[in-house]
Amino acid sequence: MRARLLPLLVVLMAGTLLALGFPLAVSLAAGQQQRVVVDRIDDSARFAALAQFVVNAEGSGSSGADERIATLQHELARYQELYGIRAGIFYRDDNAMARSPGWWQLPESGEGRRAFEEALAGRRSHDPGQVWPWQTHGKLLVASPVVLDGDVVAVVATESPTDLMRGRILRGWLLIAGGLAGAMLVAFGAALRLTSWVLKPVQTLDAAAHGIATGRMNSRVAAAGGPPELQRLARSFNEMADNVEEVLEQQRAFVADASHQLRNPLAALLLRIELLALELPEGNEEIASVRAEGKRLTQVLDDLLDLALAEHASAEISLTDIGALAAERVAAWRPYAEDKGVRLTATGRSAVTGWADPIALSSALDAVIDNALKFTPTGEEVEVSVSVVERTVRVVVADRGPGLTEDELLRIGDRFWRSGRHQNIKGSGLGLSISRALLAAGGGSLSYEKNPPHGLRVTVAVPRTDPHHS
Repeated sequence: MRARLLPLLVVLMAGTLLALGFPLAVSLAAGQQQRVVVDRIDDSARFAALAQFVVNAEGSGSSGADERIATLQHELARYQELYGIRAGIFYRDDNAMARSPGWWQLPESGEGRRAFEEALAGRRSHDPGQVWPWQTHGKLLVASPVVLDGDVVAVVATESPTDLMRGRILRGWLLIAGGLAGAMLVAFGAALRLTSWVLKPVQTLDAAAHGIATGRMNSRVAAAGGPPELQRLARSFNEMADNVEEVLEQQRAFVADASHQLRNPLAALLLRIELLALELPEGNEEIASVRAEGKRLTQVLDDLLDLALAEHASAEISLTDIGALAAERVAAWRPYAEDKGVRLTATGRSAVTGWADPIALSSALDAVIDNALKFTPTGEEVEVSVSVVERTVRVVVADRGPGLTEDELLRIGDRFWRSGRHQNIKGSGLGLSISRALLAAGGGSLSYEKNPPHGLRVTVAVPRTDPHHS
């Protein structure tokens, strides 16, 4: 969840910072250019005053007009020499009154021409096009009118290099970018802390729920920080888990007590049946049937007690040689298999370790191998293979029996369930349920699939690492 929530918060914060940073950068660039424009307008006003004297002298036919033009030309030359700014005074017909350098002409089009025409209309350049830092050949042309007796008689134009201005804009942008980067780091740290604060109770709750789902009924959510709503959820979860555990404990106790209490009356009943059999002829079919049903009921009660104890007991898991344990169980069942005419073979890895309760795993393998031998006909084979798949050790018992249908595969392992086709085979339908409970207590599992062309594959899996510390 953090991998989804944290990027979302970061994107939102980055968008907010960029939404603030872009207008600030544009405003900074506009402010730097406005400073240059105002400075050029002030310079143009001084040159316009000098140009007025020239125009006034020319209009009156005074002999000092040439001297005043020379003075104006000298001022423009000194201005260009000091600041590197081209400047000139141009009549309305574009002819130059004075200019520096002497070859400089007003542009025929573009921003420069627009500024000149605005000056002819009596307006100073107040909003030239913005020059950006990447426009390395950009120039800033500012024009101001020369007014005499209310009429525009000439225009003062300055064309400034923009290197210094672009440098100041770029440095300002770098400062803004640095500020945004710092703010982004602070925001990222805050988002990281916020997501940890919000999600830590959720992760703890998820771990506790997974523990209960895998059989660790004592898993609880420890009281921790986080939003008040999640704290209330954690308390409610603990209350629910307590109630569920109590109900399951009552159910286990009832099954154990019932199976235990029924054994004595059943034993007495069987004893009375045996006494009654002494009064009946030898080989009476009804007595034999009653004996068989009594023994079957005794087996069911024993299995119920085993199931209750298996679900209640905690697993004593340890690092176990699964290959050696599987080979041991195969050797133990081989005489029975040979007596039945079934080949029982062991394949795969002979030495591989995993974490399991050796007693529980042995009982589960016994139940699975017993079932495989029961349903495998004479002359066929039951194969027990040991392998490592990712982080689990798997013992696969594959038989060549009739197998199960897709619907039956969904039911196998349920308590008291047996296929309708196998009702005549001895068993209570609790063996696999007991095995699954024993394995689940130690982090193991039991799964089933078809074994083409016919038969069943039962996989007993235990973890390669300690499930209590993973």
